[in-house]
Amino acid sequence: MSRIQLEGATKRYGGVTAVDQVTLDIADGEFLVLLGPSGCGKSTLLRGIAGLAPLTEGRILLGGTDITHTAPRDRDLAMVFQSYALYPHLSVARNIGFPLRARRRSRAEVRQKVEDVAKILDLSELLDRRPRELSGGQRQRVALGRALVRDPGAFLMDEPLSNLDAKLRTATRSELTELHRRLGSTFVYVTHDQVEAMTMATRIALLNRGSLEQVGTPAEVYDEPASAFVAGFLGSPAMNLVEAEIVSRAGSLYAVARDVEVPLGITGDVGETKVVLGIRPEHLRVHGQRRDLRGVVRLIENLGSEEVAHCTVGDAKVCLRGPRPLGLSAGDVVGLTTAPERIHLFHHATGRRLIWAPAPESISLPVR
Repeated sequence: MSRIQLEGATKRYGGVTAVDQVTLDIADGEFLVLLGPSGCGKSTLLRGIAGLAPLTEGRILLGGTDITHTAPRDRDLAMVFQSYALYPHLSVARNIGFPLRARRRSRAEVRQKVEDVAKILDLSELLDRRPRELSGGQRQRVALGRALVRDPGAFLMDEPLSNLDAKLRTATRSELTELHRRLGSTFVYVTHDQVEAMTMATRIALLNRGSLEQVGTPAEVYDEPASAFVAGFLGSPAMNLVEAEIVSRAGSLYAVARDVEVPLGITGDVGETKVVLGIRPEHLRVHGQRRDLRGVVRLIENLGSEEVAHCTVGDAKVCLRGPRPLGLSAGDVVGLTTAPERIHLFHHATGRRLIWAPAPESISLPVR
């Protein structure tokens, strides 16, 4: 069993709390991605699991066994670093087999294991080469092979693709996903790249300033962000966030701000309630007559099959994303609309997601 459980995991460096009371249950065979901006604590948390940065508080369990104070070499975990950390003077075969030789396994066992792993990672033709003779993607596969040869309980990966160019990252991303499917092992993967997280993960744990903001499937964190931070982090461009007020007009509720009057499609009376209105760029449409948001186009970005229009709406910057051509130019005055079911509302002070739904007479906006 390779289930990893974190219970109140905390790591402090002097007066700085890098990881703050993280409780997380990573299932056996799961591909969990620790996602977040630089400095959010994701690499520190991964190193804590590996034992390279011992926790200040909390516990770590692997397969139900407490490994909080177990030495890194005695944890049934394999770490893959961003820098590959290959031995330049050793061949690919000897790099891959190094962990087994360090454990004094027989030559025959080491040779067989290395050949098996090389076949899985398509490295069989490269076993006699040195790292300097390999491409970045090949070096990354060698680093993976060195972890894989141990047959560990779980793989820990710290931004392993960050040194690759864009094309190679896409190819290696697919290889890693396929490898996880074939092995059925537990992967814990650190990245700041939301595309990697969305395409590879079975679940995403999004961190902010050392704390968990949300844990869920890629679809859950994208479609139902638990906070304005999550909404603003995921997406390219990210979700449009506009400070607004909920007001009742003739019994119908609207999110209102300067040049914004978005109907929520529900009736009720909540008084004037401050919120943050969220709409994803792909959920906005240009409308000739109805204008929920009224803005001016500042810039058009050509993404090939799509275009992104950057607009100014009142005091806010709003993006519209759609198939090319959008038919807009810089300087155009536009009216934008969206469907009520595509609207997200967040608490003005805490940033947490608000739950809202149609009600016969009134509506409450509890904080989730």
